[in-house]
Amino acid sequence: MLGMGPAATGDAIDPDLINAGKLPVTELPGASYFHHADSFAMMRGGHLDLCVLGAYQVSAAGDLANWHTGEPGAIPAVGGAMDLAVGAKQVYVLMSLFTRAGEPKLVKECTYPLTALRCVDRVYTDVATFEITGDAVLVRETWGISFHELRSRLDVPLTAATP
Repeated sequence: MLGMGPAATGDAIDPDLINAGKLPVTELPGASYFHHADSFAMMRGGHLDLCVLGAYQVSAAGDLANWHTGEPGAIPAVGGAMDLAVGAKQVYVLMSLFTRAGEPKLVKECTYPLTALRCVDRVYTDVATFEITGDAVLVRETWGISFHELRSRLDVPLTAATP
């Protein structure tokens, strides 16, 4: 569906309208539907200007790991993430910067199975925004954490972006 609205609640729930996470959603005015194969043609054909994905890890080179942690018993499900990651002109990732155990999710090299190589352009986290250029990881903005503290907690060479 193109033109997906917010989550559906109460009487607005239609069991045929769900998002990729199987949660009920609504339609925005002008919403349209297309065949599953057409959606993959859009992704694979380079027709998407921007894609926003979640991630388990992102490497300093822009590699993306967002479909499986490698945990025994976990059900892997790459779905269309790999098509989105390589088909979109720009890929933005939204994630928390640290795991519950305090381990960084922006890493030198991903340890989880990869979705796509060198595809991430920006990473938006709860404490900072990063731009991945291929040559550097630029820190665009921080919230509640200093650049110095980021450098000490991440094993990734960071560069402060100039305004």
